[in-house]
Order: sequence, then structure tokens, then C-alpha cells
Amino acid sequence: MARFVRWYGSGPLHLLVLIASFALTGYAMVRLFAVQPWEVAIWFVGAAVLHDLILLPLYSLADLSALSVLRHRTSDGPTVPWINHLRVPAFLSGLLLLVWFPLVFRLAAPYPGDTGLSDSVYLGRWLAITGVLFAGSAVAFALRLRRIRRAGRHEDESRAATGRGTTP
Repeated sequence: MARFVRWYGSGPLHLLVLIASFALTGYAMVRLFAVQPWEVAIWFVGAAVLHDLILLPLYSLADLSALSVLRHRTSDGPTVPWINHLRVPAFLSGLLLLVWFPLVFRLAAPYPGDTGLSDSVYLGRWLAITGVLFAGSAVAFALRLRRIRRAGRHEDESRAATGRGTTP
């Protein structure tokens, strides 16, 4: 087993899940290309161009900006890596907007017969979901920071009680 992990870089379960995901992707592509080959090919090329030429530079710039703004902040206590608490809700909110932008920005032909909703509710709901995602991430960050600070305080108290860590 150790030889396999050294050779592959991870465990056999990882390899099994990777093979299963490639099989599922291959099955979906065969089914899609059988029905609408040109539309699917155009969609894949368009998605790759949109991601690589437009979205990747934009979210890389946003990530670098967030890192540079908060990098020079000094802290006197234990720190918690905070950037993923910002990245994850931003990614999920952006993904929801990317999928639903015609409805959020009222660019789609309204179809209240299909959904039972007017097209005026989607922007508010996307903003509410975005707010909940960021609020949940902030709560998770605060709980994580509290746990780390509490562990650091207990360590300081035990050092003070034993006399270690103090300068003469």
C-alpha cells in the first residue's frame, strides 16, 4: 500500500473516485454529443474562452486585491487563515449568478407559467442567498478564531502556572 501511495501520490479510494468521475463525464459527453454535437462543441469552446480570457483574470485580480488589502494588518494574537472564508462564498455566489444571470438581470423571456414566479423576485433572492453565504462564512470564521484564541489562552495559562515561558 505504501508503495502505491508513493507511486500514485494518494490512496486507492482517490484513484477510484477519479476514475468514476471520468467515466461519468465521458458518459455525459457521449450522450450530449449524440443529440447536439455542434451546440455542445460551441458551448465548450465558449466556456473555455470565457473562463480563461475573462473570468480567470477577474477573479485572480479580486483575490490579489483582497490579499494585499489585508496582508499588512498586524495582529498580536493567534491568527486564522481567513482568505478561504472570503473565497468560498464569493465563488458560490458568482457561480449562482453565472447560472441564473438571465433571470437575475431580467434578460430572459418571462415564463411565470413554468415557475409560478414573476421575474422580479430573482435579484432579491440571489442577494439574499449571497448574504446568507457570507454571513455563514463569517460565523464559521468567528467560531474558528474563537477556538484558536481559546486554545492559545489555555496554553499561556499553563505556561504561567508552570513558570515556563516567562523571562527572568
